[in-house]
Amino acid sequence: QVQLVESGGGLVQAGGSLRLSCVVSGRTFSSYDLGWFRQAPGKEREFVADSSWSGSTYYVDFVKGRCTISRDNAKNTVYLQMNSLTPEDTAVYYCAATPGVGVTTEAYRYTTWGQGTQVTVSS
Repeated sequence: QVQLVESGGGLVQAGGSLRLSCVVSGRTFSSYDLGWFRQAPGKEREFVADSSWSGSTYYVDFVKGRCTISRDNAKNTVYLQMNSLTPEDTAVYYCAATPGVGVTTEAYRYTTWGQGTQVTVSS
């Protein structure tokens, strides 16, 4: 059974950076599409970035140029490097996985989710 554990969240000042990590248990990490989503208080969960099993990446417009998703198949870990953070980035960030189908931006397509890590950006 696949399990995901996120880490790396915290409190940071506007303009700062954080790197989120998500360790994925299981033997087929390299065949998974891996995504990052976020959910702010009172808002719906929204897609942030995806790293497909084939190596493709995709970002939502509001993080393009500020965030980088990467994966280390040897460590079963996917990362989200976030730079130039603003208070609007404050949210719980979730890692998600699904057997590889290509770039996947819809939350319902992901089969397994982590517990989330809180990111708070102060002004």
